[in-house]
Amino acid sequence: MTTTQDMLETVPTGVPLGAELVAAAIDACLRCTQSCTTCADADLVEPGIDEMRDCIASCLNSADVCALTARLLSRPAHSDGYVIHRLLQACVRVCTTCAEECHKHAHHHRHCALCERVCRDCVDACSQLLATGSGDVTP
Repeated sequence: MTTTQDMLETVPTGVPLGAELVAAAIDACLRCTQSCTTCADADLVEPGIDEMRDCIASCLNSADVCALTARLLSRPAHSDGYVIHRLLQACVRVCTTCAEECHKHAHHHRHCALCERVCRDCVDACSQLLATGSGDVTP
């Protein structure tokens, strides 16, 4: 059990999608935020920066969406299921795009290889949360 899960379990109203899966998604999003931020920063100092532009953009998009996803998932007492569902979908999409872009550079840049793996882990965690039935939420 993580500190994230411990915190979620203290919420008096409970966690609609389950504390364990939500905590896993939060932790994965936070790791992805950090990895993508560092990868984008490292990309900026790589030789041949022109080849890294798409990777930088993907990393920055992923970092921003993952940070927001982690923050909103951390507020289960006042969550909007519709927003959470759409945000998880967005997170899966940007992390998939980022993983694919980092994969193109992974054989030359270790930070891209690490970022790809972390993005794929985030896709898995958010996809598992989506599969719990959050898709049944109506606007």
